[in-house]
Amino acid sequence: MLTVLWVILAILSVLFFIPALFLYIASLFVSTKKEYDTDSPFYRKLLYKGTDAMLWPVRIHMHFTGKEKIPKTKRVFFVYNHVSNFDPLLLYRELKEWNIAFLSKEENFHVPVFGRIVRRCCFMAIDRENPKEALKSINRAAELLKREEVSIGASPEGTRSKTGVLLPFHDGVFKVAKKAGAYVVVVCIRDTEKISKQMVFHRSDVYYDIVDVITPEEVAKESVHAISDRAWHAIYQLTGK
Repeated sequence: MLTVLWVILAILSVLFFIPALFLYIASLFVSTKKEYDTDSPFYRKLLYKGTDAMLWPVRIHMHFTGKEKIPKTKRVFFVYNHVSNFDPLLLYRELKEWNIAFLSKEENFHVPVFGRIVRRCCFMAIDRENPKEALKSINRAAELLKREEVSIGASPEGTRSKTGVLLPFHDGVFKVAKKAGAYVVVVCIRDTEKISKQMVFHRSDVYYDIVDVITPEEVAKESVHAISDRAWHAIYQLTGK
């Protein structure tokens, strides 16, 4: 019996070690000093496969409603409330058709292996403490969106809510959609904060709902503050907090 257990452990080690080693080697070919303006199909597939492998033992059961409302174009700016570090991972995993690249904090690009791979998939850092640098990221995101190279995702709260209460939105991030003439798809996320407490031993049911789709015509007509306010209230109506 003990021999069989060791054989199983050895097989599992090989199954996980070889893909992990491949991801590590592949990541070394991505420059940490370069901003990429084309989405790599190879690294995009690595991102999806790597995320699937990482989330497999976590036991997440996704409930996703309203996906049929999302326009069949990559000129989509996804905004969502941020309650867990799992939020963007589950969003790009569930919406692979749209190849979402996220505006994210600089620290995420220093995560070993993962940070390099997302960089090659056009994810970009945004410095919310430096308006000038933040505008550069917004302009770059808008250009990628305009070319339909990728869809763009961002959390207008700017940081994860540690209490679950919806934080005020930063209006400026909606300039991405304004400059690109893109749809704004508003996603309400619930219960992802439970994953880290329940993973492995208990299944986590999480809920992603498309609560509003703002058309390019509406985006062009309204101010960024009005768009931001509409998105905030659409999420608040479902979360209730």
